[in-house]
Amino acid sequence: MNRWTSAAATFIALLCLARAAVGEPDPKPASRDISPVLDKIVHKYKVPGMVAAVVEGEQIVLTGAAGVRRAGGPEKVEFSDTFHIGSCTKAMTATLCAMLVEEGKLSWTTTIPQALPELKGKIHPDYEAATLEQLLTHRAGVPADLKAGQVVGLLRNFGSDPVAARRRLIQDALARPPAHAPGSDFLYANAGYSTAGHMIEMAAGTPWEELMERRLFGPLKMSTAGFGAPGKMGVVDQPRGHSAAGVPAEPGPLADNPSSVGPSGTVHCSIEDWSKFVALHLRGAQGDARLLKAESFERLHAAAAGPGDAYALGWAVAEREWGGGTVLTHAGSNTLWYAVTWLAPRKNFAVMVMCNQGGDQAAKATDDACGAFIQEYLKSKR
Repeated sequence: MNRWTSAAATFIALLCLARAAVGEPDPKPASRDISPVLDKIVHKYKVPGMVAAVVEGEQIVLTGAAGVRRAGGPEKVEFSDTFHIGSCTKAMTATLCAMLVEEGKLSWTTTIPQALPELKGKIHPDYEAATLEQLLTHRAGVPADLKAGQVVGLLRNFGSDPVAARRRLIQDALARPPAHAPGSDFLYANAGYSTAGHMIEMAAGTPWEELMERRLFGPLKMSTAGFGAPGKMGVVDQPRGHSAAGVPAEPGPLADNPSSVGPSGTVHCSIEDWSKFVALHLRGAQGDARLLKAESFERLHAAAAGPGDAYALGWAVAEREWGGGTVLTHAGSNTLWYAVTWLAPRKNFAVMVMCNQGGDQAAKATDDACGAFIQEYLKSKR
């Protein structure tokens, strides 16, 4: 060691001692940018743009951004850009439900008519036994196809009252018999999450959107989080969503799901802010509970019993060798965006990828990016 490196080492040691003396934490290690890895995937699948990250514990350790905000445009995607996360919103709604359960305003076994007595007699009687937990695990028999009866078309222009829109959606969607008896099988259904979201907003006396902002976005400091397509019309200040064919869509009411299905998938945010929510569940799965009790995280992450997919409350459950066993995952798309995350609690890391296009190519691209970022992370730990 020469005198210059020796002096630097001495200075760093003294700086660390000074920080410790005043209670100041050591600076967080810088994340590693591997955007070239993502750039290859963007070109391979011919999608407009993508961002990706790996979070270890609560710290982002790998980042990437590639492509453009709008197909054919010059504006480059930036890591700080906001993307729509679609059905990855479901885990957030389930988290809100757990908060109200802890407060005694609802229970996991609360039924639809118990929470929404004004709907008794207006929905099919077979739904009277469906519980909050069954709605969140897609086991309430709620129909998967919201287009039946033109429900979505009816509600897209329902007006500015999302609470009333959700009530109308529930009343129309649940007027038909369940696809199966509540609790007997699995059927992925967005309307089930609209119903759960309406149950909690009625129990709290606060619209679901406000609950999200007060109980999740605020405490987690998710300053970029919001609802609907990100950005402003007329200026490419944020990425545009693109159809499976690569056609861009300007932000506005027609560029996202209607607010009636908000609890199932209308959130947008930056990948850094999304990582804060993902880290909450990553640490919660390890017993480091924040905002909720440890037993609530355990309930949220446990797959429901019965036939069909292994699905917990807002999370799909799988086994992966690279994750050390049980992992949590979810993907989301409103047909114009695609987002996916994988959490490996036993390995203390999670990966998140966002793409500003929907469809099969985007699904393949995000899957490829997840694999590449997982490999890069695991390689760095050897």
